[in-house]
Amino acid sequence: MQISNCLEIAEHAVSSNPDRASTTLLHDSDDARVVIFRIDAGQAVPLHTSDSTVMLTVVSGSGFISGPVDDVVSEQRVSAGVMATYSPGELHGMRAESGTLVIIATIAPRPGTIRAAQVA
Repeated sequence: MQISNCLEIAEHAVSSNPDRASTTLLHDSDDARVVIFRIDAGQAVPLHTSDSTVMLTVVSGSGFISGPVDDVVSEQRVSAGVMATYSPGELHGMRAESGTLVIIATIAPRPGTIRAAQVA
C-alpha cells in the first residue's frame, strides 16, 4: 500500500517553465498513471486528448475544466470535490483563474499501453 498526502506533494511540484502548470507523477504502472497538477493563477493546461480514459479530481482551489458538453467544447467552473471523466479521445483541459488549483489526473490505462498492446 502507498499512502500519499496529495496537497503536500502538490506544494513541491515543479515546472520547467514558470508559465506552465507544475506536475508530479504520483503513480505509474501499465494499469494507470496518476499525475498531480498544481495550476497557479493565470496558468492553464491547453486542450488535448488521450487514448486512455482520463479522470480529473479537484483536490483544492477552484478554476475551470474544459471538455465537450453536448458536442460543444466548453469550460465548467469547478471546486474541491468535483470529478470529471473523459472518454478516450475526448478533448480536455484545465485552468486556474485566481488562486491555486490542485487536480489529480488518473489516466487508465497508462498512455502508450494501448498502442503497445495493439502492435503486439
